[in-house]
Amino acid sequence: MEVCYRHPKRETGVSCSNCGRPICPDCMTSTSVGMRCPECARQSTKVRTMRTLGGDPVLTYVLIAINVVASLGSSFGGSVGNSGSLTDAGDLSRFSMASGDYWTLVTSGFLHVSLFHLLSNVLALWILGTMLEPILGRWRFGLVYFVALLCGSLGVLVYSADPSVGASGAVFGLMGATLVVMRNRGVNPMESGLGLWLGLNLIITFTIPHISIGGHIGGLIGGALAGLVLVELGERRRLPRYAPELVCAAIGVAAVAVSIAQYG
Repeated sequence: MEVCYRHPKRETGVSCSNCGRPICPDCMTSTSVGMRCPECARQSTKVRTMRTLGGDPVLTYVLIAINVVASLGSSFGGSVGNSGSLTDAGDLSRFSMASGDYWTLVTSGFLHVSLFHLLSNVLALWILGTMLEPILGRWRFGLVYFVALLCGSLGVLVYSADPSVGASGAVFGLMGATLVVMRNRGVNPMESGLGLWLGLNLIITFTIPHISIGGHIGGLIGGALAGLVLVELGERRRLPRYAPELVCAAIGVAAVAVSIAQYG
């Protein structure tokens, strides 16, 4: 049995929740984070918020800016060669893949058909990005975003031959990754409102015409897989450094490879 660090003749089974030193009842101070020794109890506990965990969500703002500039450029810009508008040149379809326009796997994720389409996706990106990027960090958040985008593009090709544009595949992927992070940290998604938000978006996806079901479901699966690899696998398994990131990137590469192999 250990003895109190201040009273060597008193045995105790309790340790300070901050420094780990054994403390007896006379030395215990109850706090919101457990029993503390007198020294640690006098120290102010540093509150760790999402902002202090990872800083400002700079990449989220950059992605929003790219979406806005690309979409406005398509709406107010001129034609692009023989392809018509920028949206026509950058949208994704089985035809664009068969024509060798493989870049549309990415460009389609930054173009939108209307101002409402753009604003709804940008708002969702801002909400999810400001939550998720500070937790994952910019590099990992960017991986999740693009893996979800590429998996959403694969979903578009698998489900329908119709052309598709929009950031919603990536946004659904961020929802999936956020669910994984919440589960990892013991947060109930239904209590946070994210579960209801995702459920409503899935209902809209399957009930309203001209919405890319394949893009939404593909992005959701891709983002959830990326989140599982980075958070669950990365934190619970003793893997080499950057191994989770490499596995995550491999998911995106695989989505591109399958898209090209099947439809290119």
